[in-house]
Amino acid sequence: MEKIKKYVNASLFILITIASLACKKDNTVSTNTPTLTKVTNLTERDNPLQSIGYGEWIIISGSNLSTTTKVDFNGVLAADSLVYANDNSITVKIPAELVDPINNPITVTTKFGSATLNFKVTQPGPIINDIDPAAGGANDEVTIYGAYFKGVTEVKINGVAATILSNTKTEIKAKVPTGVTNGEVVVTTPVGTVTATKTFGLKHVIFDDALKNSWTNTSYSTSNLVFNSTAVVRRGTNSIMVSHKAFSALRFRLVAKLNMTGYTTLKISMYGGVGTQGKKVKISVTPTAGSYELILNEGKWTDYQVPLINIGSPATIEYLTFQEFSGFASQIYVDDVGFY
Repeated sequence: MEKIKKYVNASLFILITIASLACKKDNTVSTNTPTLTKVTNLTERDNPLQSIGYGEWIIISGSNLSTTTKVDFNGVLAADSLVYANDNSITVKIPAELVDPINNPITVTTKFGSATLNFKVTQPGPIINDIDPAAGGANDEVTIYGAYFKGVTEVKINGVAATILSNTKTEIKAKVPTGVTNGEVVVTTPVGTVTATKTFGLKHVIFDDALKNSWTNTSYSTSNLVFNSTAVVRRGTNSIMVSHKAFSALRFRLVAKLNMTGYTTLKISMYGGVGTQGKKVKISVTPTAGSYELILNEGKWTDYQVPLINIGSPATIEYLTFQEFSGFASQIYVDDVGFY
């Protein structure tokens, strides 16, 4: 019993000592205003950074920081649960989205004042996900969808600067430059430049409001086919309305055969009618090279870009066939068919 009593007394002594030290620490907290000297990352703490990206963990060094109440990145507060402070440093996770693409000063507020460090916290480089519509003429409006577009400085189509009409962090509206009918789409922000994986426009047109370049209609087995439909149009005035039966086909023919040198991509826009969600359309060419399947989306336009390697890299094409391949009977609409 005496032994247990000794252990209890020892434990009480330790607890009292810890409490005493804790009180002493609280009593020596600096009441001076904070200072900020540098920013580092978590792995190279001796090397000050000149800039870092959104959403990263950083260490802010300085003095009088133990009573930090908030860390502000150009008006955006770091989450309380992601801030850890002692007297000489703050470990904090930068928010995933900030106001400015580059200049986002850091302001630290403690119980005894605040300090600001001018620092570059930069958004990631721009990302392009889609272009809508996928083709168009001079002065047409095109929307570029993606991410990290804040502060966009330039949009080019086929190397020509386009007029930027508006932009948000996820989309840019621009006007197709005069004289441009096709080309790569390039977006530049203060952080970097990106080229879209999808191209804009057609180098060789088969259909855009009407058949072009001597292509003719040799479709088969459809229950109805209208080449000047105005019911559902991707752009312009007309589309092709195809009322499919099982395994019917929209087919184009060029008697002279198209030499495919210089072309890399087949492009077509299709709108799926009622009951077409997930249904398939098979692409094939003659002379025989290969085939490829497209998946339809009901009630919306989808712009497909198919690398020619996916249909066998044909040297020439006489027939281009889009065949219903799921056994459905429904309408689809087709627009902007050609090659890039």
